[in-house]
Amino acid sequence: MKKKPEQDEIATAGITGRAEFIPLISKDEEDFLLREQDVPDRLPVLTIRDNVLFPGVIMPIAANRPKSVKLLKEAGRKSLRIGVLAQLGDDDDPSLDQVYHVGVVARVLKVFDLPDGTTMAVVQGSERFGLTQLYISSPYNYADIVLLPELPNKRKRAFRTNMTVLRNQYTALLQARNQGGPVDSIKDIGSDKILINFIATHLDISTEDKQNLLCTDTYEERLEMLLVQLEKELQYTKVRDDILDKTRNEMDRQQREYYLNQQMRVIQDELGGSPTDHDVEELQARAAKKHWNKKVSSAFDHELDKLKRMQLQSPDYSTQISYLDFMLDLPWDDVSRDDLRVDHARRVLDRDHYGIEKVKDRIIEHLAVLSLKGDLKAPILCLVGPPGTGKTSLGKSIAAAMNRKYVRMALGGMHDESEIRGHRRTYIGAMPGRVLQNIKKAGTSNPVFVLDEIDKVQGQTVNGDPTSALLEVLDPEQNVAFHDNYLDVDYDLSHVMFIATANTLSTIQPALLDRMEVIDLSGYILEEKIEIASRHLVPRAMKEHGFTPSALKFSKEILTLIINDYTRESGVRGLDKALTKIIRRRAVRVASGETFGRGAARNITADEVREALGLPIHNSERRAQEPSVGVVTGLAWTQVGGEILFIEASTSHGKGTLSMTGNLGDVMKESATLAFEYLKANAEKFGIATDLIENSNIHIHVPEGATPKDGPSAGITMFVAMVSAFTGRKVRPETAMTGEITLRGAVTPVGGIKEKILAAKRAGITNIILSEDNRRDIEDIKAEYLAGLEFHYITNMSQALSLALLP
Repeated sequence: MKKKPEQDEIATAGITGRAEFIPLISKDEEDFLLREQDVPDRLPVLTIRDNVLFPGVIMPIAANRPKSVKLLKEAGRKSLRIGVLAQLGDDDDPSLDQVYHVGVVARVLKVFDLPDGTTMAVVQGSERFGLTQLYISSPYNYADIVLLPELPNKRKRAFRTNMTVLRNQYTALLQARNQGGPVDSIKDIGSDKILINFIATHLDISTEDKQNLLCTDTYEERLEMLLVQLEKELQYTKVRDDILDKTRNEMDRQQREYYLNQQMRVIQDELGGSPTDHDVEELQARAAKKHWNKKVSSAFDHELDKLKRMQLQSPDYSTQISYLDFMLDLPWDDVSRDDLRVDHARRVLDRDHYGIEKVKDRIIEHLAVLSLKGDLKAPILCLVGPPGTGKTSLGKSIAAAMNRKYVRMALGGMHDESEIRGHRRTYIGAMPGRVLQNIKKAGTSNPVFVLDEIDKVQGQTVNGDPTSALLEVLDPEQNVAFHDNYLDVDYDLSHVMFIATANTLSTIQPALLDRMEVIDLSGYILEEKIEIASRHLVPRAMKEHGFTPSALKFSKEILTLIINDYTRESGVRGLDKALTKIIRRRAVRVASGETFGRGAARNITADEVREALGLPIHNSERRAQEPSVGVVTGLAWTQVGGEILFIEASTSHGKGTLSMTGNLGDVMKESATLAFEYLKANAEKFGIATDLIENSNIHIHVPEGATPKDGPSAGITMFVAMVSAFTGRKVRPETAMTGEITLRGAVTPVGGIKEKILAAKRAGITNIILSEDNRRDIEDIKAEYLAGLEFHYITNMSQALSLALLP
């Protein structure tokens, strides 16, 4: 076991050293003190810790180690010269590599014993030496040394200037530390070299830094290094004093505030209570009226106790008040009473919206079950459809039909998870999530809550994943205990009827989609748009523009003209804008003094429509009027509903290559390649010579090249266009088709059938070719949507040729 080092050879000189250890030396005496005569090459060695002895400096040393005590007493008695070295570490008997290799020759001036048994010696350094060998022996250690003479200074003028700076800085340091005694004493040191060594000894720096000063060969260099160390000490002292001043001032301020607060409390008690007491009493009175469970009540009481312990001037006081106010403003177990009359709900829904029977039936079913059972978790619906089909406004109608409050939260572009879950109250400016904010606004725990544009919520971002946060909101098994980071108390959302709206399902996270009941809201047919315009859009627009219900009239023919020639959409938002523009134009005429009588004069005419809306802008969505070669009508789905598109094919002399234009996506290009390869493999079956295909190039083009197009549903359309181009057989203009193809010639089903059928009806198509597997989609569509259409179901690509091509 290593022996614990004894507390000896500790140099006690420091900046607080006593005056008797400061040498009173004139400049004439420095040569005598800094040079030794006849110094032997081997000296007895004393190792010290925590300080370094410099030439000419007197230093007290406390010793306890036997070797050190014996050496000091013998050297003091016999006036022996010794070598003093600073040691590394705490070993009692350090070896050569445990001591610094530059030390100072010294004389022992005085030795005496202290009452505690410690031997105290006063030594004075004279000349530096270099250590070459250390001998561990008894009764004390020896060392071989080489004297290190001080080299002369080269820049004497700079040296004198730096000495002035040294005296001033050291004086400033002592004054900063309130040590006036040493300030007067250093004035008695006339020798520049002794002063440098004295300050280096007494400066409060590390032993390593002091040893570096001792190792310098010139006083000029030692002075420059000492100035750097002195500047550091001055800066440190200044920073320390600044911190102490600030701490002292802050404590004084806090004591003053405490004293004033105590006086204020006494005065307020005399006047009838403090504002804090009034706030607490008000919160307790509001809490007594709340209907909440024991867990919530316990959490409220706990937070109220925190408020009682806070000072009114504390910055956390207002934050705590806001939190408790939010807790009290939440409805908790307060719910509105549902109107369970099925006939009333049906009347309200039919009054506000025409069509969309699937959604209406689902609400009626929920009310019917609720009336039988008495309690039921609210459904979580997701209404998917093109813009303008009434998804968002449907929420208001459902709320009115059920006698519930209505709130709406727009999710489009949301990218921060905390907007759903809220911020933790440890953050400055923390707020609850928007879900609970809207519940608070509704005032009941069972509102109809519309989550608008849920398909446009951002996914994983640097601020978290909002879609994942919505999982807890929309999961019937989890939202019974929804956790908001700000509230930090579970809240029951199971009675809320959530209705999400979206234009497409493709961008909704699958796990989120799985928690919702999806209801498809396809576009409206012409007849439905006319009814919606007559019942809702025109009366509302007339009221908003100051017209009485009988002031003007839109006939069915005029509405048909507007819908067919000026709007191309599955919804009615564009139709509403067109009607509003026409009514504004009539308002200008009325405001200009023009009068309109009764009867036909109040009718909107086709000329007024053209004057307000200009020339028809959607004539392109019409089928071809005459049969033509290589031009086939296809059906496409977009986010604004269905559309028709024309696939054009032409051949030219070449080497049997296929080229495509029209801003086509990869999937659509692959469909064209499949159709061409199947055609080449079965050319003779379709009456096409193999040589003709090998010596001809075929080009596929889809008009409106600025619009990106993709998807597999145009596969059968491209195949028919290629066969028509090679055979010269014309295509029936009243026929349209959609379907994915395979390399084996099969026709497989595609989606968006209802939207595509509506687009076909708008374009005047009468015959539609579909995959046999799409028959089930047609059977789900209401009969009025299918009126005037004839459907042909195929399983193989060749079957489409006889249906689409003329003989």
